[in-house]
Amino acid sequence: MKRLPVDPGGRRINRTADEYDMARYIGPVCRLCRRETVKLMLKGIRCESAKCPMERQWRSSPPGMHSWRRGKGSNYLVRLREKQKVKRYYGVWEKQFKRYFEIATRASSNTGEGLLQLLERRLDNVVWKLGLAPSRATARQEIVHGHITVNGRKVDRPSFRTSQGDTIGVRSSEKSKKFIKNMVGESPPPVQEWLERDETKLEGRVASLPTREHVQIPVEEQLIVEMCSR
Repeated sequence: MKRLPVDPGGRRINRTADEYDMARYIGPVCRLCRRETVKLMLKGIRCESAKCPMERQWRSSPPGMHSWRRGKGSNYLVRLREKQKVKRYYGVWEKQFKRYFEIATRASSNTGEGLLQLLERRLDNVVWKLGLAPSRATARQEIVHGHITVNGRKVDRPSFRTSQGDTIGVRSSEKSKKFIKNMVGESPPPVQEWLERDETKLEGRVASLPTREHVQIPVEEQLIVEMCSR
């Protein structure tokens, strides 16, 4: 059991689990897209509509006062922004990102491409790209609540690393099927060629491992490698 933090007066501070563990970002997600100056698809369908702030010229600038005055960033800032963009796009924290980078450096393939491939293979990303959830945040909710199975077994870890040939489906309970059907809607988006989907069974399959071309945001992974290798 975790102990509650103590204020300077010695009193226990009652905080929620999210505030204490910092397990997820609970602020305005559109602010993150504006900061990285690219759509991170954090709100699903809303990001593709005219309501997205990135579609409005007067709100698409980075947050903060006098953002229009800011000059060109330093080399460190350029590399930092690339790393933050990828972290926010896939919804991972710094400790998780460092772990993925360490795994990518030990592989024989290109480190940058290997890093992006590991992130693409996350279960929450696969569930989202299969159209079983409108956004990655919703995909994580579905996984944590036990609605998603991998090869017929329940998996409740969004960071679960999928492999070629894995079958991702929905639990056989009526509650899970009804919940996922409401999330999917009548016209799910098309899937990428490394994935296969069976809409009648509400399941999909990892036909092959993802490649660099399957990353849907502009990323210069070499800048990330240069920063994390320092």
